[in-house]
Amino acid sequence: MSAYTGPIVDAHHHFWEPELGRQPWLLREARIAFRYGNYDSIKRSFLPPDLLAAAQGFDIVGTVTMETEWDLDDPIGEMAYTQSIADEYGLPTAAVAHAILRDPDVESVIAQLAERPLVRAVRNKPGQAASPAKASAHPSLLTDAQWQKGFALLSRYGLDFELQVAWWHLSEAAALAARYPDTQITINHTGLPSDRSREGIEGWAKALALVAKHENVAIKISGIGLAGVPWTVENNREIVLRTADIFGPERIMFASNFPVDELTGSYQEIYGGFVEITRDWSAAEQTAAFIGNAVRYYRLPPSLLKS
Repeated sequence: MSAYTGPIVDAHHHFWEPELGRQPWLLREARIAFRYGNYDSIKRSFLPPDLLAAAQGFDIVGTVTMETEWDLDDPIGEMAYTQSIADEYGLPTAAVAHAILRDPDVESVIAQLAERPLVRAVRNKPGQAASPAKASAHPSLLTDAQWQKGFALLSRYGLDFELQVAWWHLSEAAALAARYPDTQITINHTGLPSDRSREGIEGWAKALALVAKHENVAIKISGIGLAGVPWTVENNREIVLRTADIFGPERIMFASNFPVDELTGSYQEIYGGFVEITRDWSAAEQTAAFIGNAVRYYRLPPSLLKS
């Protein structure tokens, strides 16, 4: 066994230019309750050359860019902007768009997104309760009938769903996956395991195990930094290994969540951490997690595997 040195598809990151004024939360004067605390340092342009510079030393051959909470009334415009970036720089290789699934007229948006060559999936954050104790009294939109009507349209148009929600709502996600087995669901940011107490980790792992029973669910190991805590292998080894154990090597993907996660560590610290944690994995398992699964789930050119 040895450390992975092969090509990488970064399965979750963002490109943006806040100076264009299209992401309200990235405006200079904006202040939102952000899970990593103060985020002023990421209110700057971040484009493919910036990602590749941050990832120096890693063989990035493809990327999947995520919607950026662009103006809600212009989801098609965000993907037109994303296509312009791909046309200029050759990245991203695929994109995840935004659509308000609860909107009774969302089908027209989904239909237009499906025509975009870069778009593979939709993300629509369903909201979440403040803590596990409050989850039963405050369910997310995953249980909402109108929201589910929008969700049900995705498979009709060949689009997957990206789920970002706290782990205490993953029982709702499991029910959704069971009801719509033809829709691929990919969990973002490892189910957000921010509570690293033993109780918190065990609750998170139990929730992951519940949703992982459904074969139409995969997971991205990303966004596992902690506010005010440096990203280290010691802090994150258990999270990575337990996620991989629960989902298996065929349903996990590593991703940077840059530039957001640079608030917790450098690209070298985060991806270097993934490399160190997986040092004892087989070559096939490493290849699957760093590139192969992303190529498969995001329907990327198979030639990337031969880079």
